[in-house]
Amino acid sequence: MRMLAIAAKDIQQILRDGKSALFLLIMPVLFTIFFGLVFGPVRSGDRQRDPRLPIGLINQDPGGQLSDSLEELIGQSEVLRPIRLDQEAAEQAADRSEQGDLVAVVRVPVGYSQAVSADQPISLEVIMNQQTPSGRTARTALDTVTGRLFGAVESAHISVEAYQSRIGFDGDAARQTAFQEAFQRAVLAWSNPPLTVQVEQATGTPALGGQGVTINGFTQSSAGMIVQFSVFGLITSAMLLVLERKNRCLQRLLTTPISRAEVIGGHLLAMFLVVFVQEAILIVLGQFAFGVNYLREPLAILIMMLALAFWAACLGLLIGALAGKEDQVIVLCLGAMFLFSALGGAWFPLDVAGKAFSSIGHMLPSAWAMDGFQNIILRGMGFSSVLFPAGLLLVYALAFFGLALWRFTFE
Repeated sequence: MRMLAIAAKDIQQILRDGKSALFLLIMPVLFTIFFGLVFGPVRSGDRQRDPRLPIGLINQDPGGQLSDSLEELIGQSEVLRPIRLDQEAAEQAADRSEQGDLVAVVRVPVGYSQAVSADQPISLEVIMNQQTPSGRTARTALDTVTGRLFGAVESAHISVEAYQSRIGFDGDAARQTAFQEAFQRAVLAWSNPPLTVQVEQATGTPALGGQGVTINGFTQSSAGMIVQFSVFGLITSAMLLVLERKNRCLQRLLTTPISRAEVIGGHLLAMFLVVFVQEAILIVLGQFAFGVNYLREPLAILIMMLALAFWAACLGLLIGALAGKEDQVIVLCLGAMFLFSALGGAWFPLDVAGKAFSSIGHMLPSAWAMDGFQNIILRGMGFSSVLFPAGLLLVYALAFFGLALWRFTFE
C-alpha cells in the first residue's frame, strides 16, 4: 500500500505539470501524423498514384502506325509512365527534365513511321541525364521498348516476304495492308511478354502483409512514435526523482516506516503506469484514427505494451539515478530518445537500411520493440511472434533496473 501511495503521489505531480500533456500526448500525436504522411503512399482518391518513372512524350508523327504503337508500348511498360506534351509544354520539356519533373523527354520526329517501315535511318530524340540511377533505368527501359518496336517491324517484313514468295500480292495496297496486320499482331504479342521489370514506390514499409493487415504510412509511424515517446515522456517522471533527492525528500522518507525498496518500487510503478497509459492512448488513436490494425491480435499487443512500459520505466529509473540536476535529466532523456529511435527503427524501417545497419540496430531494445509491434500490424504474424521480442525487452529492463539500483542514492 505504501508503494501505491508513492506511485499515486508521483502521478498526481506529473498530471499537475502543464508540460506533461505536451510530452505525453500532444507531441506523440503530432509526430505520428507527420511521419505517417511522410511514409504514406501518395494517393489520388482511392487509388495509389502510378509509381513508374515519368517521361514526356512529344509525338510529331500523329496518326502513324509505328509512332502510335510506340506510345502504346511505352504505356504498357512497367517502368515508364508516358506523359503526352502539347506544343507549349514541349517548348519547356528540356527545363522540366533538368528540374527533375520528368526523368526523360522523348520526341518522335515527323515521318518516323514511314522511315522505320522502309528501313530508312531515323531515330528518336531523347533528353535525359544518364548519370542518375533513374536516368539509366529509363534509358534501359526505352531501349527495350524500341527494341520491341523494331522487332515487330522486322517480324512483319519477314511475314510479308514469306507470303510474297509463296502466294504473292495483288498490288502495293495489299502488301501494305498485310504488313500493317502482321505488325499489329507482333505488337499485340508484347502485351504479355515472357519477362518483365516492375517498379514499385518505396513507402518505408515492407511489402508484406497478411489477413487483417492494412499497410500505410501510419503502420510505421504509429509504432515508431509509441517507442520513441515512451522514452521522451520519461522527462517528467525522472525529474521527480532528481527533485526529491535534491530537496532531501528521499532522505526524509527514510525516517518513516517506508523501506527503500518501497520507495524505489513506487517510483518505478508510477513510470510504468504513465508509459502504459500513453501507449494505450496512442494505440487507440492508431487503431481508429490512422487505420493501424492493432486489435487483430489484442493479447500480443498487450504483451508488447507491458514489456515496453516496463523497459521504459527501468530506463527512467536509471536516468533518475544518474542525473544530478534537472538539465541533466533533459539531456539524458533526449540522448536516449535519439539513440533508441534513430538506430532502433522508430523513424524508418530497418529493413531498408541495409543488413549492417539493421544488425547494429538490433543491439538496442527499441529495435525489438518495433519488431514485436510490426510483426502484428505489418507482417500479419501471430501471437507467438511477439514472445521473443517481448522477452528481450524484459532482459534489457532487468539490466537497466540492476544498473539503476547500483547507482541509486538517497542522499
